[in-house]
Amino acid sequence: MAGHGTDGHPHGADRLCEAGDRVYSRAVRRGRLPRADAEAVPCLLELALLHPDPDDMAWLVPTSPQEVMTRLLRGVYDEVSASQRRMGSAVAAFEWYAGLGAQPRQAAVEGTAIRVLDGLSRIQAAMDEATEACRTEVLTVQPGGIRPEHELSEGLHRAMALRARGVRMRDLYTHVARHGQGLLNYLELMGDTVEARTLDEVIDRLILFDRTVAFIPANADRTLALELRHPALVHYLVTVFERLWRLAIPLTAPLPDTGIEGISHRERSIAALLAEGHQDAVIAERLGISVRTCRAHIARLSETLGAASRTQLGVRIAQVGLDGPPHSLTLPGQEPRTVR
Repeated sequence: MAGHGTDGHPHGADRLCEAGDRVYSRAVRRGRLPRADAEAVPCLLELALLHPDPDDMAWLVPTSPQEVMTRLLRGVYDEVSASQRRMGSAVAAFEWYAGLGAQPRQAAVEGTAIRVLDGLSRIQAAMDEATEACRTEVLTVQPGGIRPEHELSEGLHRAMALRARGVRMRDLYTHVARHGQGLLNYLELMGDTVEARTLDEVIDRLILFDRTVAFIPANADRTLALELRHPALVHYLVTVFERLWRLAIPLTAPLPDTGIEGISHRERSIAALLAEGHQDAVIAERLGISVRTCRAHIARLSETLGAASRTQLGVRIAQVGLDGPPHSLTLPGQEPRTVR
């Protein structure tokens, strides 16, 4: 997808220049970066990959990769639609000539590689159609925290239909979902047909049927969705799912001990995101908890680590090794303890 770019950066978001790739990658890892760091890559601002931080205009924050991907896919869809319209006009213009003396032919109907589903009724109808055609496997990613009962009930008829045909299902949730009784009831009802695992964080909602069709949301309130049948796109999403699945913990297994008394697994996840510089609201959204709950955990972290301020908490998090992958964790003045 081409973008406007600048004189020195004539490209789109799908093929960033080397400098733009470095700066955008740094922004995604850190959550934000100083405006001065992006002066050499105005393309990132023109392509809306970076935008001013409303809390501090001297900083820039990145547009999420998921939003960028959705934007690119919409552009691809628009380009495909325009090509289809031009092709239709050409066919209509010459159809009369092509039909002179020719035998009637049957049109070959092929599935659309990318289809935009506008409205909940169209989304539900497409999901029902894919469910009916599914014969072997369904892979799903369910972000957020505890799943509301009505969400589980809405999809129950599809799950039961799949179970009746012997279709296997694998579901990925955040760790917070473990505390929802509705999910536990659903899994008990489905038996060994469904296998569930959890992670601190997962990608946005994803549903894959038989590794041939995928559904992803296309806006924040999920009233717009994309149905993807392009083999390369579907293969990419399957690869993402499988890698997350290998990192996830079975729902029936306990979460690993942090190795520090008084610090829970969730607080360890919060500490790692705090170390990356994320605000409370961002952390809460990524872990599927409320902002209020997030702040309560941060307060307990501060008390456990003996931090009197947010800045001091960041220092303590780094000192005990909570700012990275689990390894040797120590409290100030304590001997190192290895995480189990």
